[in-house]
Amino acid sequence: MPDLFQRRDITPMLIAENVPLFTDPDWRYELKWDGERCLAYLDPACGTDLRSRRNLPLLSRFPELTELHQQVSGKVLLDGELVCIVDGKPNFEAIQQRSLLRQPLRIERESRTHPASLIVFDVLYADGQDLCSLPWTERRQILEQSLSQSPRMALSQVWCADQAEGLYQLILEQHLEGLVAKQKDSRYFPGKRTRSWRKIKPLPEDDFVIAGLSRKPNGRIALLLGQYQGNTLRYCGRVSLHSRSLVLSVLRQLPVLEVSPFADPLPQDGVSVTWLSPFLVCSVSCMYRTPNGGMRQPVFRGLRPDKRPEECRFPER
Repeated sequence: MPDLFQRRDITPMLIAENVPLFTDPDWRYELKWDGERCLAYLDPACGTDLRSRRNLPLLSRFPELTELHQQVSGKVLLDGELVCIVDGKPNFEAIQQRSLLRQPLRIERESRTHPASLIVFDVLYADGQDLCSLPWTERRQILEQSLSQSPRMALSQVWCADQAEGLYQLILEQHLEGLVAKQKDSRYFPGKRTRSWRKIKPLPEDDFVIAGLSRKPNGRIALLLGQYQGNTLRYCGRVSLHSRSLVLSVLRQLPVLEVSPFADPLPQDGVSVTWLSPFLVCSVSCMYRTPNGGMRQPVFRGLRPDKRPEECRFPER
């Protein structure tokens, strides 16, 4: 029977919730990297295979990572985040643009001008063994012994509870995305959301289905966003776009509909609306969510081609 490495069908473990900062000696803390989730199947004898959260191959879009298998001593399956560093910080827009490229010449040029790196934070398989049932502390030890670091692949640094407050303050000052807190004894559950990993972010962020565009008389364009409650798409509000190229990218990817895909009626505010097939996902941060699921002061963070629309769930509270 094929093992975990041979099957190539695993999906990453997910974080269940965003919580306020807490410090607990039974937890460890890492930076939340602003990039694209990636599983790396690395075999010194056979090469590198990178897969997205939806198990789609990624290596053709990131040719600068072709030799990652040379940084490991044996066959391993790693979990991490693809990032592009711009001005010393992870830049989500840069990695998103890299992920959307299809033309080989542009991909080759961007791989030189905006190279990606893989920040690794977990190991699921090593030396022929499935490691998912081991506690996080043991997996981390194996991970540190499994690879050598370089500018193209590095380990995510880990901090203890007594360092978390200082690290969080640094995140606020540098406008970084946030922290991930992990229980020391947490197991790895592929494809599951678990409270043993928690994100700590200054502004709540969530993923939404794009289901329309609105145009105001002054030319401002906004995305109409929703989330699923059961099989019903609920309207959650609008987020403004300031990039014409991004607007065109959305329109190219989504067929136009004649009627609204939302179950809720939209506010009648006199704007022109184009309904779109709800197939594309984006991330949006906001000050808070209202009781009916709306957003206050939403800010567009980027497209999420790695996420399925049905994964965008309307909040229970």
